[in-house]
Amino acid sequence: MSADPNHHRPWRAIHRRASRKIRVGPVEVGGDAPITVQSMTNTLTADAAATLGQIRQLEEAGADIVRVSCPDEESTAAFRTIAREARVPLVADIHFHYRRGIEAAQAGAACLRINPGNIGSPDRVREVIQAARDHGCSMRIGVNAGSLERELLERYGEPCPEAMVESALNHARILQDHDFHEFKISVKASDPFMTVAAYQQLAEAIDCPLHLGVTEAGALRTGTVKSAIGIGSLLWAGIGDTIRVSLAADPVEEIKVGFDILKSLGLRHRGVNIIACPSCARQGFNVIETVEKLEQRLAHISTSMSLSIIGCVVNGPGEALMTDVGFTGGGKGAGMVYLAGKPDHKIDNDRMVDHIVELVEARAAQIEADKAVKANLQAAE
Repeated sequence: MSADPNHHRPWRAIHRRASRKIRVGPVEVGGDAPITVQSMTNTLTADAAATLGQIRQLEEAGADIVRVSCPDEESTAAFRTIAREARVPLVADIHFHYRRGIEAAQAGAACLRINPGNIGSPDRVREVIQAARDHGCSMRIGVNAGSLERELLERYGEPCPEAMVESALNHARILQDHDFHEFKISVKASDPFMTVAAYQQLAEAIDCPLHLGVTEAGALRTGTVKSAIGIGSLLWAGIGDTIRVSLAADPVEEIKVGFDILKSLGLRHRGVNIIACPSCARQGFNVIETVEKLEQRLAHISTSMSLSIIGCVVNGPGEALMTDVGFTGGGKGAGMVYLAGKPDHKIDNDRMVDHIVELVEARAAQIEADKAVKANLQAAE
C-alpha cells in the first residue's frame, strides 16, 4: 500500500515553479528540494537554555529550520551556544543594527533574515554581505505589508502587492550588485488575498526560492484557516519552497499545521494521516473521541502512513481500501480492521484504540525496516 496520495493519480500532480537552489546550512531550499517547514522561537534568545529547550520541541515536531531573534548583543552572544547545540540550521532574525548580522554570522547562523535597506549605509550592507559570504550564510529578504518603506507607501497610497514586490526586488538588487545570490525572499501580509497576489507577481519576476507565509495570521484556529488558504493556494499553483505558518500559539503548532498543509496537497508526507468521517447517527462507535485519542497516541510517529477511522459501512470499506490501516464500525460493539486495504479481522470497540495503536506502530516499524534494507542494497551496488 503506497502512502503517496499522488500514486497513479496524475490529476493531483502539482508542477512546482523552477527556482534556483540555495542552502540553509545542510538543508537545501528551492529547485527540486522538498518544501521545508520552519517556525520561530518566542523565548528570550539571551536565555540560551530556554531557547534550546524550545528548539528541541520544534525539532521533535519535525522542523527543518528554526528562526531565532537577535535584537541585541546579549542575544548574539547566546546564539553561539544555541547554534552549536541545535540539530537543525538556525536563521538569525536581524533588524536595523548591522552589527547583529555580522555577530550572528560569526556565531554560527545558517541564514540571516534581513532587509538590506534598513541596516544603514552601503558600507554597512557590504560588511554584512561579506560576513555572510565568509561564514557560509544564506539570507532571507523579508518584506511585510506592515513595514513597507515610506517612499513606497506615499507612492502607492497603501500597502499593496505591487509595493511589496517592488520593495523585495529593490532589496534583492542590493545583494545582486554585491554578487551575492544565496538568498530567498518573502512578501507577507496578514490578508491572504494580498499575500497570494504579491507572491504570484514575485514568482514571475525573479528565480530565487520563495519563503511563504501569511503573517500575523491569528490564533490557532483562525490562523490555521488563513494560512491554509493563502499558503495552500500558492503551493497548489506550484509557488513556494519553504513555509512558515505564523500563529499566535505554541510554535510547535506552526510545524504541525505546516506539515498538514503539505500533506493535504501531497507535497510532503510525515506522520500518520488520519482519514475520519465527521460522525453521524450511523456511527457504530464514538468517532470524534476515538480520533482525538489516536491523534494524541500516534503523534510520536514520523513515518508517513495512512489510517482510516470510519463510523459505519457506508464509506468505511471504500476508504479502507486506500489506507495502510483501517477500522470500520457498524457491528454490535465491534468493527472490522483492514490491513493494506483488505479486511483482516474484527475487534471489539472497547479494545479498538489500543489495538490500532499497536498495528500502526508495527506498520511504521516495518516501513522503516524496508527503507533501511533498500538503502543498504543501493549502497552496496
